[in-house]
Amino acid sequence: MQASTRKASSAILLSLMLTSTALTACSSSNNGSGGPSPSASPSSSASAPASESASPSDSPNAGGSVYPIKTDVMLTRWLDSGAFSQQLAVTPKLEDFPFNKELEARTGIKVKYELPAVNQAKEQLNIMFASGEYTDIIEWNFVTGYPGGPEKAMQDGNILKLNDLIDKYAPNLKAYLAAHPEVDKQIKTDSGAYYGFPFIRGDDYLMTYGGPIIRKDWLDDLGLEVPTTMDEWYTMLKAFKEKKGATAPLTFISTPRLFDDLQQGLFYGAFGIKRDFYMDDGKVKFGPAEPGFKEFLTTMRKWYAEGLIDKDIATVDGKIRDANMTSGKSGATYALAGGGIGKWLTAMKEVDPKYDLVGAPYPVLNKGDVPKFGQKDFAAPQGGNFAISPKSKNPELAVQLLDYGYSEEGSFFFNFGKEGEAHTLVDGYPTYTDPVKENLSLNLGLYTRATGGPFVQDKRYYEQFAALPQQQEAVKTWGQTDVDKHQLPPISPTAEESTEFAKIMNEVNTLVDETTIKIILGTDSMDAYDKFLTKLESLNIDRAIEIYQAALDRYNAR
Repeated sequence: MQASTRKASSAILLSLMLTSTALTACSSSNNGSGGPSPSASPSSSASAPASESASPSDSPNAGGSVYPIKTDVMLTRWLDSGAFSQQLAVTPKLEDFPFNKELEARTGIKVKYELPAVNQAKEQLNIMFASGEYTDIIEWNFVTGYPGGPEKAMQDGNILKLNDLIDKYAPNLKAYLAAHPEVDKQIKTDSGAYYGFPFIRGDDYLMTYGGPIIRKDWLDDLGLEVPTTMDEWYTMLKAFKEKKGATAPLTFISTPRLFDDLQQGLFYGAFGIKRDFYMDDGKVKFGPAEPGFKEFLTTMRKWYAEGLIDKDIATVDGKIRDANMTSGKSGATYALAGGGIGKWLTAMKEVDPKYDLVGAPYPVLNKGDVPKFGQKDFAAPQGGNFAISPKSKNPELAVQLLDYGYSEEGSFFFNFGKEGEAHTLVDGYPTYTDPVKENLSLNLGLYTRATGGPFVQDKRYYEQFAALPQQQEAVKTWGQTDVDKHQLPPISPTAEESTEFAKIMNEVNTLVDETTIKIILGTDSMDAYDKFLTKLESLNIDRAIEIYQAALDRYNAR
């Protein structure tokens, strides 16, 4: 988007300078990597709506819109192309995806999709905001990807406050939120403002999809049980090294953030902490500032020195981890049910028929203890990330389009696509067709929106996506934690707090990462830990904790 005059260009450049630091990269929340996306029909996930078997016709929307809506208006919709990179390689235009064609037929609303260049979403969103040439709908994580959060984005005039529009034109979302106050709390600001339509995980089963994974065939060969304690993990890793020839018994991703795969609490949690912020009895804490952090460092240092952890652990990415787990180099890691267990079992089926995997519990110190932490997403993992521009000439129509996904028919369609094309009903159960099942990771994005969108995700999607017994058992195992008691909800510091918090944490995170890697790799002795605590205090970590505590208190008061 470029201005036509030098004056306009200067204004854009100035605005870009002011906002270039305003946006940070948006998390994909594991979508496309094996993690489920929101599901379950607002009214029921047990049976298919009767209207599903019919072709699109006038379909009452809970007393609101009647779809298809008769309009010649074409809405514009901006989203990060990275979410559909695999599908776009096959079908270069989103408008040509079978799902989007059918969505247009059902709603009557035409949509033109605008996609930023690959890996340029943040920069091009800044350009949109600076130029003033907005699309009608903007898909972005405004909770974590906009400094000051959605409240600041509304103040800056970049997205609309939607309370009145939802009240008048979104009866389906309104009804769902009234019935699910815990979700309602997650998608509005401390002031009570709605800023976007959410992607909603409609069942607790959909919120856990990652955890520790171990070579089950190796355990069987060695006569070992699935480990539950840190001591049992140590014994197992030594056996993998000494008797299975594993050169990197334990491997996990450490990019783009150091020990990235451990952020959910793996190994840290055994010592009662996380690498990040968490809460105990409503009190916010920062893991590296707690005594358990020293115990974690001591243990990991020992494991590394004994060759139980990948010697290149600081630089392991997804491709390296995949290679490690399928080559016999590694026997234990952290991954997702789909992007780990499913991918590796499929890849090794013909290569090594004995190859098997098992999802292990998050380890604890004492046998029988319940893990304190574990991977678990929120019902609305990115808040209201389908926002509407203040410059839209048709905000009512945009709201009606987005609200369709929360209707009974719409939610079913988002999850399972068009009957006969993407699914068939088998004894009332929406079952993906064989052509779709041939490559679920690709075709779900072409024929459905089961892995993310403005709708309520259905557990029956994930029952088919993660259909292997090893996957289903792993999800059950990983879900047996106390994470609900300790995981911070999606809190929102104020704009002023965010600026102060970011300045503190930039320095704190650098210090924590440097200390962690130096101590574990043996570059520094454990004596460096005391100096670390002193430095951490001097960087005002207590003030950062105070900011998060205030934000948590406000969230609880919503």
